[in-house]
Amino acid sequence: MQEYDAIRPYDDHEVPSVIERVVNNPELGRAAVKLVMPKSLQGTAVGEWAAGMLLKLKTRKLQTVNDCQLIIAEYFERLIADTITELTVSGLDKLDPAAHYLFMSNHRDIVMDSGLLNFLIHTAGHETCRIAAGDNLMDNRLAADLMRLNKSFVVERSVSGVRAALMAYTRTSSYIRHSLDEGVSIWIAQRQGRAKDGWDRTDPALLKMLALAYKDHDNAIVGLLAHAKLVPVSISYEIDPCALRKAHELSVLAVTGEYDKADEEDLENIILGIVGFKGRVHLHFGDVVKASCTTAEELAAVIDLAIVDGLRIYPTHEAAAITLGDKVNAPSGLAPLPKVLDEFNAVLEACPTLEREYLLSQYANVLRNKQDLNLVTD
Repeated sequence: MQEYDAIRPYDDHEVPSVIERVVNNPELGRAAVKLVMPKSLQGTAVGEWAAGMLLKLKTRKLQTVNDCQLIIAEYFERLIADTITELTVSGLDKLDPAAHYLFMSNHRDIVMDSGLLNFLIHTAGHETCRIAAGDNLMDNRLAADLMRLNKSFVVERSVSGVRAALMAYTRTSSYIRHSLDEGVSIWIAQRQGRAKDGWDRTDPALLKMLALAYKDHDNAIVGLLAHAKLVPVSISYEIDPCALRKAHELSVLAVTGEYDKADEEDLENIILGIVGFKGRVHLHFGDVVKASCTTAEELAAVIDLAIVDGLRIYPTHEAAAITLGDKVNAPSGLAPLPKVLDEFNAVLEACPTLEREYLLSQYANVLRNKQDLNLVTD
């Protein structure tokens, strides 16, 4: 539908021309070298050229969105093997592969959160989701093309003016409802941007935006829950590859009150999140929300409880909490892994002293989330 052309993912008929534009973008080799080349060639002109040529070869026969998804799944299998010690999932077996859902998760990584979810539901026989992505990620043409090839749609957040913002939010909400009505699942984060401090809470404003498309009901929140099978999803990383960068940003914000993002910072964070070591990772799919909520605030509280309850505590979270002086009474029961602890300690050592508390809090707040909602025993 033309009304969604500015925000929707690419359609099959657009794929060949977009692929041609992508593979001829000189940024592709620089971005892809860390994904497809051995370490000995990374950071070299030869490596960038070879990465670009390899991707041209791999993508020359891609004609549809599904073709793109299949090649992404192939790379994801390799990435999981290379960067994740163990990927586990719970709750997914309770969901019907023939049904469609509005998946809402906590948000820690720009690409991997939705990427891992899509990989796992694809492996379990579900159709992959359309992915909500903020328009700040679309400033880079290469990133925008790659994301829209991978079923991402744009959430317009940068518009100015109350009327323009309302029109943009209404269009996003309408597109999400349109997708669900088509039988296509949606992934969206519980708040705008990543929870850089590790504090996972749902923004009621996001729920109000989603409910804009259900104003044909007496209560839009009731209408949203009646029509969209909303499934809270909890994503837990033992190691966050972007933790140092997040700590720096939080420190600068605390000192100066603002943080000026570099031009290519989002793309760099995307790449680091993809190729960085993550230790163990767990995704928990909660039950479809059936609570009798009438306000966005009530629904946010229900989602928060489900997401935080589903978070997995890893030894890194406990170690950070203990280092910060927290009382830890709910051990994970998971054995510390030497490789993970070495990585955690190396990152901590590399972190400037003034930023260290922000780094540790990202991990400790996974436990503090649960304590705040009385989900652990004192």
